[in-house]
Amino acid sequence: MAEVRSHFRPEFLNRLDEIIIFHRLDREALRRIVDVQLRRVAQRFAYRDLGLEVTDAAKDWLAERGFDPVYGARPLKRVLRKELEDKVALQILDGRFLDGDVVVVEPDGDGLRITTKGPSPAGADLTKG
Repeated sequence: MAEVRSHFRPEFLNRLDEIIIFHRLDREALRRIVDVQLRRVAQRFAYRDLGLEVTDAAKDWLAERGFDPVYGARPLKRVLRKELEDKVALQILDGRFLDGDVVVVEPDGDGLRITTKGPSPAGADLTKG
């Protein structure tokens, strides 16, 4: 895809994206996409010496909210950024994570609950703050 992007303008690629018909994603495909995106998030967390543990229920929650019948799984990155990455970033800035912490993510109603286990107080609920 990087090769295609280097040869064509974004406007053209957006037009193709609107025209090309993709087969509807099934639940299994959505979960695989969530797993791929979460691996990328985990790699970024690793640079800060943080681990990432996401429950199956949280993965289902992300798959459900990151899917749109028209756009497929495209909204998933936005959901991950808003519901996980931004919240964790704020907690890092507040100094609530220590080196070696594991970020634990699970669904909590209409959002995700972010807790930690590791050097910081075990099981500390970092969702609020």
